[in-house]
Amino acid sequence: MATGLLPLVMGKATRLAPYFSGSEKTYIAEVRLGFETSSDDAQGEALGREFQGSWPSALEVQAAVEKFRGSFEQVPPQVSAKRVEGKKSYDLARQDKGVELRPVQVHVSSLTVLGCSGAQVRFEVTASAGFYVRALARDLGRALGCGGHLAALRRTKSGAFDVANALPLDEAERLGPGVEAHLISPADALADFPAVTANAAGFKRATHGNALAPEHLAGRFVPTTVTGQKVRILAEGGSLIALADSRGGELHPAVVLAERGDFKVPGA
Repeated sequence: MATGLLPLVMGKATRLAPYFSGSEKTYIAEVRLGFETSSDDAQGEALGREFQGSWPSALEVQAAVEKFRGSFEQVPPQVSAKRVEGKKSYDLARQDKGVELRPVQVHVSSLTVLGCSGAQVRFEVTASAGFYVRALARDLGRALGCGGHLAALRRTKSGAFDVANALPLDEAERLGPGVEAHLISPADALADFPAVTANAAGFKRATHGNALAPEHLAGRFVPTTVTGQKVRILAEGGSLIALADSRGGELHPAVVLAERGDFKVPGA
């Protein structure tokens, strides 16, 4: 029941996967009002009797979604990958072992109601990593007093990636090796990260995992003050050599993609 964008990483770029999964994501979702389910979506078992009253109006839906914008605490679905005492919640749920999941701080930067008719509510939401649209469907149903669950979901954006520019999976499989023409370079895929260009000495140090000082760079570097922010170290041709941490005025490679023979750097 879920469709849409799925960024894929290949080869050495798999080392960069954690830096893609932590970005904001955008979804178009459809909620079915009237009852909750065991998984908070249409694949779960119905809980309780179906709501018998009149459906909320568009104004009531708009008023209800106000509380789900900005930062707030969200209780994950019982059927989720959240761990409880070392075990995944969905494994415990399938064993009929009820678990109490702790609320998690999430952030919704955008939430727009696209339409509502009777028991159906459709919206677009952009939220932080770790946000569950299923939980939003459940909580919206509760806020409206009629219960609800997620009926359909489509991811349209993930960080810098947009489904409008994506390649359908069956097309990628048909292309075979020709899919290479559609790949995004690691340097471009992480374009939101600050970047520096290494000179010949810096290229050699980075490929060996050694720290780079200002004299190892082709241009001036201003250390980042953002906690956890990585810096791209690029070869002179623009290819990504490594991701590094900025500490003490130096760049310390954390993920190294290049080897000395990967790129041609004058004088290296």
